[in-house]
Amino acid sequence: MDGRGLDRDGTIAREGALDRVPTAFVPVVDAARARITETFDPTRLHSAYLYGSIPRGTARPGVSDLDLQLALHDEPTEADRADAKAIEAALDRAFPQIDGVGILLTSTRVLLSELERHDLGFFIACLCTPLLGPDVAEHLPRYRPTSLLARETNGDLARLLPRWRAKAAEAATDAERKTLARLVGRRLVRTAFTLIMPQWGGWTSDLEQSAELFGRYYPERAAHMRIAASIGRTPSPDQAVLGMLIDDLGPWLAAEYAATHGEKAPRP
Repeated sequence: MDGRGLDRDGTIAREGALDRVPTAFVPVVDAARARITETFDPTRLHSAYLYGSIPRGTARPGVSDLDLQLALHDEPTEADRADAKAIEAALDRAFPQIDGVGILLTSTRVLLSELERHDLGFFIACLCTPLLGPDVAEHLPRYRPTSLLARETNGDLARLLPRWRAKAAEAATDAERKTLARLVGRRLVRTAFTLIMPQWGGWTSDLEQSAELFGRYYPERAAHMRIAASIGRTPSPDQAVLGMLIDDLGPWLAAEYAATHGEKAPRP
């Protein structure tokens, strides 16, 4: 991998690996593997993956969360979702070095579909680290930092903004506002990075680097994006900051994104 996150052929390199997991998080990953194996029958589970800061090797004890993607042979059921929630709760209780657990459930049919080729397919192939089972990425193409990839991964920001406003209005506690702020901050920075990704010609998932690279192309918005990156890493319940992200930075970014890369087609 070069300094722009690319392999020698110019395609985006897979960003994580099990041997990059920080020592403090190795027991967490081992426990997650065991819990998933105990809970999901092989007839249901095709494969499991890590993503986020833990497999990238940048996780911080007590701050970082554990992110998991499960690929199922069939469409997720309510029983599958309940099992995933139970695993999330058990791991979060058992390990103080993680600040929350999130498990995504998706069928292999969806992951390998043409509609998701440049969204969930890219996510599995480049942002996820295999943990259990056969790797779905073996059936997916190599990806390059193109406008098509930008549109399909983050071209739906305009549709997210009304949902965020509703959640901000409903948030009654600092904990709820911090959870939303973290989500909003991360998504805005990642969208901002993919806005300039084809021009920069590479890939990164690092929030600070993403904000810094974005600022080179949009210096007038650099300060706001640094705030978004900070909130994405260390969320704050400050309603004024959350309002700035959702009502100022977000709409501007959505409009600039649509003008540059177009909007992602709605999913069924």
